[in-house]
Amino acid sequence: MSRTILKMAHISKVFPGVKALDGVDLEVEKGEIHALIGENGAGKSTLMKVLSGVHPFGTYEGDIFYKGERCEFKDINSSEARGIVIIHQELALIPEMSIAENIFLGNEQATKGLINWSDTILKTTELLKKVGLKIDPQMKIKQIGIGQQQLVEIAKALSKNVQLLILDEPTASLNEEDSANLLRLLREFKQLGMTSILISHKLKELLSISDSLTILRDGQTVQSLSLKRENISEAMIIKGMVGRELDQLYPEKQAEIGETALEIKNWSVDDPDNPERKRLDRVNLTVRKGEVIGIAGLMGAGRTELAMSIFGRSYGRNIRGDVYKNGKLIDVSTVDKAISNGLAYVSEDRKEFGLILMDSVKNNLTLANLKAISHYGVLNLNKEVEVTKRLIKKMNIKTPNLGQKTEHLSGGNQQKVVLGKWLHAEPDVLILDEPTRGIDVGAKFEIYKIIRSLTEQGKSILLISSELPEILGLCDRIYTLNEGRITGELVRQDADQEKLMMYMTESWRS
Repeated sequence: MSRTILKMAHISKVFPGVKALDGVDLEVEKGEIHALIGENGAGKSTLMKVLSGVHPFGTYEGDIFYKGERCEFKDINSSEARGIVIIHQELALIPEMSIAENIFLGNEQATKGLINWSDTILKTTELLKKVGLKIDPQMKIKQIGIGQQQLVEIAKALSKNVQLLILDEPTASLNEEDSANLLRLLREFKQLGMTSILISHKLKELLSISDSLTILRDGQTVQSLSLKRENISEAMIIKGMVGRELDQLYPEKQAEIGETALEIKNWSVDDPDNPERKRLDRVNLTVRKGEVIGIAGLMGAGRTELAMSIFGRSYGRNIRGDVYKNGKLIDVSTVDKAISNGLAYVSEDRKEFGLILMDSVKNNLTLANLKAISHYGVLNLNKEVEVTKRLIKKMNIKTPNLGQKTEHLSGGNQQKVVLGKWLHAEPDVLILDEPTRGIDVGAKFEIYKIIRSLTEQGKSILLISSELPEILGLCDRIYTLNEGRITGELVRQDADQEKLMMYMTESWRS
């Protein structure tokens, strides 16, 4: 008897101007954890949206066989009725509603049209217990952390009697502890016979948990491998993903470090919702020309709060302290003033704060510096096209045309559009907040090369990252942050992951 629970054969899917899938094959065994790997734009998410009915039957070519039967899912409800549940990278939870309401949204526990709240709360409690959450089912989603929200999504999937669980980048926004808890939960589900398909760019995670994997590249299946029968390395996976070996993930540094470009003195910020709580407490740091400075800290340490408060006081209240550029005090009290003083900020959430997804690549790229392509307040359309083409070439953005909506680009190309937009503003200091979050190893390498080229031009980079190898691979100096305070400053040669974690947790004090 075949152990195959899912077979997708010759799946092709076309969007305007883009062939996202080109004859993809995927086979998954019952009760296994199957990794789906590829660069951004390889077609992973599109393939899973075909499977789950987000892209309904009739909008793609090829066949889906589930439990031996050919399936034609017309929408997500029809796939969920068969026990196939997808959890997208952007969690589909409503912040103002309770955990219980979110879990049973669209599947209300009702009798004759009336919701049975006692039954709803009881069942929610049981589901939360299964995913290891001991919290009040009546708490609002906005009151719990990202890691707990991810578990609520899984509890919601369990309420639908899930048999095949699809997780798209489930640990992208999680810290190490929450990521470990989620992976442990998937192993427990596997012991109970559940099948999982896991999309992730974190290769170490995938190798530690997966039974088999399929690599996609440019909308096609490159290879399928069994981790139980073959000795698979990260290097082998990377070669399959990008079509080449990345012998050196972090480009060699060529830039010479110059004088101090930016100095932050005694920077303190209060929580906007709780003025009695300090989010940043007398932070002092410097960034020199041609230098990459790393900010390392656990989630909640104040890294993003630091970046946003410096950039036009976009976060916080009762902000105190001074910002100096090239030795002179500057005014960064608004975003316009921060930009005019040569600062740029790439947000960790590119879709929410970095891009207008419904707008074109052209309009997004030129948005941060319209003055440069205007004359007396009137846009010079020819110059706009010229600048856009130059930025697309410089950033190596893969787009079929200048008018392509940014939402249709891969995550890596979206990130390059955000970077290109700020380069068009010609900043001297770039604050990069998780610039490679949710993008594949090939796109990361391109972002790293861009960072290196910027420092060679004398630009200064303030880099925030949750990935310590990235901090160690790119940064010249590293500041550690804990509970809003600088706890350490290390040059790269003296730093390693253990030492950084020690300062990030202040365990050296104990």
